[in-house]
Amino acid sequence: MRHALYPGTFDPLTFGHLDLIERGARLFDRLTVGVATNSQKTPLFTADERVAMLARHTASLANVDVVSFGGLVVDYARKNGCGALLRGLRTVTDFENEYQMALTNRALEPDVDTVFVMPSQEYAFLSSSLIKEVIRNGGDASRWLPADVNDAVVARLRTP
Repeated sequence: MRHALYPGTFDPLTFGHLDLIERGARLFDRLTVGVATNSQKTPLFTADERVAMLARHTASLANVDVVSFGGLVVDYARKNGCGALLRGLRTVTDFENEYQMALTNRALEPDVDTVFVMPSQEYAFLSSSLIKEVIRNGGDASRWLPADVNDAVVARLRTP
C-alpha cells in the first residue's frame, strides 16, 4: 500500500491545500494530512481547530485521514508507515526551501521519499501568510478559503 504524509501547519486551510490533498488522494492509496505543531510559528488556530477544519473538508475522501503531530516529520512518517511525503511547489523560492528540506529528510530517513506536486494554476500564488495579511488589512480573501474557514479567520483577525 502506498501511504503518504502531507505535513503542514494549514493555518488557515486554503483551497490550495485542498487541491493538493485531492491530488494526493489520487496518487496514493492512503494519505495522512498531518497538522504540524511548529514551535517557530504562532498559529492563528489551535492544532485541534485546524484538524477539525481539515477533517470537515476532506470527509468525502475515503482514503484521507487527518492527525496532528509534533517533532520531526520523518519520525512521524517512519513510525506510521508513510513511505512518502507530499509537498506542494508554488514558486522557485518554494523549490529551494523544499529541496533543502527533502535532502535533510532523506539523510535522516532514507526510506521516506518526497514527492513534489504543482498546484493548480489558480492557487499557485497562495500562501496562508498572504491570506492572513489580506484579511488583517480589510481585504476579501473568500475566493481562496472555504466559507467557514474564511469566517473564522475574519473573526480572529478583525476582532478588536
